[in-house]
Amino acid sequence: MKRKEFLSLSSLGFLGISCGASVANHPSTNLAIQLYTVRNAVSKDLEKTLERLAVLGFKNLEIYGYNGTFFGKNRTEFKSILKNTGLEIISSHHRTGITDKENGTLLQNWDKTLEDLNFIGSKYAVCSYLPEAERTIGNYQKLPEVLENAGKLSKQNGIQLAYHNHDFEFLKMDNENNFYDFILKNTSSDLVKIELDLYWISKAGLDPLDYFEKYPKRFPLWHVKDMKSDTKDFTEIGNGTIDFKRIFEAKEKAGLEHWFVEQDSSDKDIFESISMSTKYIKENRFFFYN
Repeated sequence: MKRKEFLSLSSLGFLGISCGASVANHPSTNLAIQLYTVRNAVSKDLEKTLERLAVLGFKNLEIYGYNGTFFGKNRTEFKSILKNTGLEIISSHHRTGITDKENGTLLQNWDKTLEDLNFIGSKYAVCSYLPEAERTIGNYQKLPEVLENAGKLSKQNGIQLAYHNHDFEFLKMDNENNFYDFILKNTSSDLVKIELDLYWISKAGLDPLDYFEKYPKRFPLWHVKDMKSDTKDFTEIGNGTIDFKRIFEAKEKAGLEHWFVEQDSSDKDIFESISMSTKYIKENRFFFYN
């Protein structure tokens, strides 16, 4: 699509034809999404997918899958696509590299990764997920050092490291700690921030506000997604059980800077789900806070 045509479509999207009143008319319009949500569309046509997200009102992205390239594009090609679609990168997801020794992980060519993240303008690098093979007592005991070392190098390169949770981190490590608390207690609050996934902590039966009290200003990034009441599956924001208003009221205690719409799976077309979520976001002002 030519840039002139894309901008024309984007302006229609910002006028709200797809799902109600436009976020562009609100003083805080920096809607962001974790690109994993639309991974199937990305695998078919990256640029077209980003164009569709821009039309829905998204301006910022969190990306995944860096392995020396961005979705098969070198950094110059990827930056050109971002420029064409008007989107910016806030953060990027990466694994530790303890078991999957690949480029783009915290333990493999991390300095080159940071160089490329700086080139595309990313502010955060996030340790995203521990494969099952890494979820051992021994690996958890090593994890704070891995995060600290990556965090130091990240900080030296102007990028903030963070750690993203699922529900398995909330299993008990010993009589005093779950794995999540162990990570938080044994890493520097300056070098290792936290990206809190509101779905996974809720599914684990824990209260985000308790963690905001214990570790204030440690949670600058959030994943915002909802949970069905019966199956506990993923659902559109506003269609589930999570009390986002209560959580967003504690944003200052948490230290929130950016949050991302994410939906790992859907029983609908994923773009329909995203539209439903953005409609709910637009109708509830507590999501906008800058």
